[in-house]
Amino acid sequence: MLYRDRRHAGQEVAARLRDLAGRSDLLVLGVPRGGVVVAHPIALALGAPLDVYLAHKLGAPGNPELAIGAVSADGQVLVDEELARAVGADDEYLEAEVARQKREIARRLARYRGTAPPQAIKDKTVILVDDGAATGATLLAAAKALRLAGPQMLVVAVPVASEEAAEKLSAVADRFVCPLVPEFFWAVGAFYQDFDQTTDEEVIRLLHDPALGKSRAAGREERSAPNSA
Repeated sequence: MLYRDRRHAGQEVAARLRDLAGRSDLLVLGVPRGGVVVAHPIALALGAPLDVYLAHKLGAPGNPELAIGAVSADGQVLVDEELARAVGADDEYLEAEVARQKREIARRLARYRGTAPPQAIKDKTVILVDDGAATGATLLAAAKALRLAGPQMLVVAVPVASEEAAEKLSAVADRFVCPLVPEFFWAVGAFYQDFDQTTDEEVIRLLHDPALGKSRAAGREERSAPNSA
């Protein structure tokens, strides 16, 4: 399978989550930036509110795209110690990289939400979404942090994941949804025709899409409508 773009990928994931549509306790969280683009059609299809959940990968020395760990919005840090040693990331480097990513998380949260408070997570059915998982480090950190917030059920959903990442994420989620887990995985972007960088402006636009409110109302009406026989 090759996704046309992140929106198409989100539609494919949403089709596998239809059983959750219209639930009053449902919350969709996208990991910015690309995960929000995937999460948007999921929230629309299921009639759920959409918010961001920030977890940044820790990049390797000289290769920031290689994730050697991750840090979440509430400060939880996960490091692949074996990989970090292999690429020469010592304690000093890791401390500086964690501090840098925490600053970036704070900046982006302020930009995306402004002064609006985050959505409540306790006792919710939460769907955590990203545009793919190579090592799974970022989503793993996010999922573990979300657990501490007390959701009723945690669903992790991605369009594509490596076998290694799928195994890790399945272990921490109540439900793991991933239409594509290829035997040979080399990069998330290889499974998209269009994998252009997502901007902050696009994330903000999607988070404030008026159609999200209409979709929530439609979902509630559909769920409460009496059966006609």
